[in-house]
Amino acid sequence: MKHLALTVILNEHKMSGEIPLYEVIIRRLARVHIAGATVTAGIMGYGKHGEVHRKRLFGVADERPITIFAVDQEEAIRKVVPEIRELLSDGLICVSEVEVF
Repeated sequence: MKHLALTVILNEHKMSGEIPLYEVIIRRLARVHIAGATVTAGIMGYGKHGEVHRKRLFGVADERPITIFAVDQEEAIRKVVPEIRELLSDGLICVSEVEVF
């Protein structure tokens, strides 16, 4: 059975109304029964605009990168990607084949 990994990278401060966009995406993944997903906050990164985001003085971050990682069967991941694309106006979505043990 073929499994895919879905990786979504977005800005920490992206919102959907009053809710962080990463939370909206995770809840959407859970609602469609994706096998599992994790959100991690990046320490440092940059995107297509070339602006480096990092933790600053006293631990205050300037828009850290957030990564959402999910793995499930190919059909489930391919089915949810269009929904994620609609939610994400600026960010990166990657899908890759993975081996699951």
